[in-house]
Amino acid sequence: MTLDRRRFQLLSLTALAGASTATASSSPVQAADSPPKAAVDGSEPGFKALGESDFVNVNCKDDTWQWKKDMVHCTGNPVGVIRSVKPYTNLEMVCEWRHLRDAGNSGIFIWSPIESLDRLEGPGLPEGIEVQVLDLGYKTAYEKDGRKANWFTCHGDVFPVGGSTMKPFPPAAPNGRRSFPTENRSRGVGEWNHYYIRAINGEVRLWVNGKEVSGGAECNPRTGYLCLESEGSPVEFRNLRLRELP
Repeated sequence: MTLDRRRFQLLSLTALAGASTATASSSPVQAADSPPKAAVDGSEPGFKALGESDFVNVNCKDDTWQWKKDMVHCTGNPVGVIRSVKPYTNLEMVCEWRHLRDAGNSGIFIWSPIESLDRLEGPGLPEGIEVQVLDLGYKTAYEKDGRKANWFTCHGDVFPVGGSTMKPFPPAAPNGRRSFPTENRSRGVGEWNHYYIRAINGEVRLWVNGKEVSGGAECNPRTGYLCLESEGSPVEFRNLRLRELP
């Protein structure tokens, strides 16, 4: 989540899995603590399981991202990203995520340009369209020192970072840059959440735990790299699956 409009150049203000050999036909992990069933869960034809070999480190430590089977653990330190090996233009992605600490912060970047990624020599985040991955406790923590938390939510905001632009679907944040969710569907710390992201022809749509809630159109850029974000707190992703579209 972007806490400052220039965050893609600065340190964070707050202090996906290892199945690289999985095949497109392998089924997502199912467990007792699974999130609510989603209409699109990655088991559909054409989806490919994403693992360690599908990502490269950009500006994190060697041990920031730890892969094991269908899950990847992120320590949150330092602030940075790993990116997909290849760029994408039109895609569908599904994943499950959970924060391991109250008020955790992370995100998924769509269409990050290589020029922005190449500039990240130290801690920081790239440009692109961010799909927020934020724990429910973040709002309370943010407001402790009197700051107003009316410019973000903890339920799946979608927004452009840095010089990127997007026309947000309503309801929109007060500054008109980010799309707020139409419904609060995220689960709290330690619980798994399911995201289905569809990014086609410059339009991004997000489903949280089975229901579409936010997104935007007229995105710029509309092609680039998929990134997973490390931002100050431990988070886990699993069942990362992607279907590239024409």
